[in-house]
Amino acid sequence: MRNTKTKVLIIFGTRPEAIKMAPIIKELKKNNCFETKVCVTAQHREMLDHVLNLFKIKPQYDLNLMTNNQTLPDLTSKVLLGITDIIEKEKPDLIFVQGDTTTTFISALAAYYKKIPIGHIEAGLRTQKKYSPFPEEINRRLTSHLADIHFAPTEKAKNNLIKEGISEASIFVTGNTVIDALKWVIKNQKETSINEKWKKFFLSKYNILFSNSIKTILVTGHRRESFGEGFKNICSALKQLVENNQDIQIIYPVHFNPNVQKPVYSILGNTKNIYLVKPLEYEPFVFLMNKSYLILTDSGGIQEEAPSLGKPVLVMRDTTERSEGIKERTAKLVGTNSEKIVKETEKLLYYENEYKKMARAINPYGDGKTAERIVCTAKKLSNEWRKIHEKK
Repeated sequence: MRNTKTKVLIIFGTRPEAIKMAPIIKELKKNNCFETKVCVTAQHREMLDHVLNLFKIKPQYDLNLMTNNQTLPDLTSKVLLGITDIIEKEKPDLIFVQGDTTTTFISALAAYYKKIPIGHIEAGLRTQKKYSPFPEEINRRLTSHLADIHFAPTEKAKNNLIKEGISEASIFVTGNTVIDALKWVIKNQKETSINEKWKKFFLSKYNILFSNSIKTILVTGHRRESFGEGFKNICSALKQLVENNQDIQIIYPVHFNPNVQKPVYSILGNTKNIYLVKPLEYEPFVFLMNKSYLILTDSGGIQEEAPSLGKPVLVMRDTTERSEGIKERTAKLVGTNSEKIVKETEKLLYYENEYKKMARAINPYGDGKTAERIVCTAKKLSNEWRKIHEKK
């Protein structure tokens, strides 16, 4: 006799996916209607493991696919074969994927081949430019046309899907789960002991001192489209900023990718008031976001998280799929032009009104209850998914 619970398989492979899936996993496991299993492809390895440990997620399946200098074709084929084997073994009623990674798209494809219903979390983000970001823009578009249920973070994302012919009845506007995860970590960090723990960590490991007289700028960068000249321009801008402004310090967790590490260490190594640190676990990274005055990034997740902390974001890209933040003035596009990066950063450093406009803007991406909405919707639809499964 078939289990009366809805069998859900959660699949992800990177650190950002893990952060955004963690609240879903927690919420599903609180609900007796679901039997939940987790599979990681480990498209990223070390950075993924940090998040699994933080949120106490124990995957039932770990494909451990990451290799040095892995190519997209290699990764794509391994994800498809590995996920197909797991689907055949588990026979889930529903598969959840998140965002726009290679793991996301190929897992959705494997589910489609086996006629398993797909729930896509963070659906509908678009730049409308095929190669920006690459390969994420196409990954998410293709996932949308494979998925059965679309959990869009905003009305804008919902409208993007409708314009592509996705049935409005299958789209649910929920907010973004990254805000759920962020609020969970921030709540823990309000304890004095944890706050002091990370202050001591950065002082002892990197000699970084947080002071009211020094404004901290947090920087992240990893996008493929910025490899080469883009990263050289970014690094030149950061160097110019610390040379022009004595009352700032820049903290830059440098991505492991050699296309990022080479220009960053070559141009910024041993530069006074620039601290190049190893990629951080999510908890100390949230601590850094909270301590920063402003953030320079090409990351998507940070554009969503920073407004909840009242931190202005300058986006070092020419386009963003998170245009809601641009519209609400929580973020501003500055591209990879050195002159523009310096100009817009200094404007926020020294013009209080400009800073306040961004720091006090309302976060359009969520209120911390997204996972609850998604699981509630899944519960309502679970009978339909089970009928689909049983008819195959």
